[in-house]
Amino acid sequence: MNYTKLSQEHINSLQQIVGKDDVYTDHENLEKYGQDETEDFIFKPEVVVKPKTVSQISEIMKLANAYKIPVTARGAGTGLSGGALPIHGGIIISMEYFNNILQIDERNLQATVEPGVINYVFQEEVKKVNLFYPPDPASWGSCSLGGNVAHSSGGPKAVKYGTTRDYVLNIEMVLPNGDIIWTGANTLKYSTGYNLTHLMVGSEGTLGIITKIVFKLIPLPKHDLLMLVPLPQLKKLVRQ
Repeated sequence: MNYTKLSQEHINSLQQIVGKDDVYTDHENLEKYGQDETEDFIFKPEVVVKPKTVSQISEIMKLANAYKIPVTARGAGTGLSGGALPIHGGIIISMEYFNNILQIDERNLQATVEPGVINYVFQEEVKKVNLFYPPDPASWGSCSLGGNVAHSSGGPKAVKYGTTRDYVLNIEMVLPNGDIIWTGANTLKYSTGYNLTHLMVGSEGTLGIITKIVFKLIPLPKHDLLMLVPLPQLKKLVRQ
């Protein structure tokens, strides 16, 4: 597919959408946002945009869709699989301003968050009300929940509690054409056709841009124990 290179007119349009202060074309930012933790790969975008509202993301996507400009969504940039690398250049949409925990619903055991919230911060907040969000990737102190959803991240607790996919109830997202939709409902069971929520989890930003997430929570465990099981041979561990 042939993509359109950004012109000054496109840059001006982006500045009108989000403001001049949140549109970056300088070398330092293009290099910074052109890489994540995936080895030494660098793919510089043509522009970095930092929207503050869902409607701004929608307008950016409408512009990109109309002119066939590639768009890459970026969270905290801690990924190891290249999901945030703008391999075709174009626009990087940084979600770093979307960093609010919007609601912790203690009665219904769920929380609504923005994708830029750091995993560790979220876990600590829900613990304050005796609730628990188990998924704990290795980079949980710096990775964002939007990136966790995009990669269906796991972590050591996945053996007992499951991965991110098992805790996502609903997602608000902006489609490539700029439409804003919710993928499901804030319930464990609903019958509304295809399961778009699970389709979105693990899609690595290829289907749309996550703007809100509704997570299922569970009661906070009363005990947290570490077990050590020494085995003389690795093969014996596999047989167990």
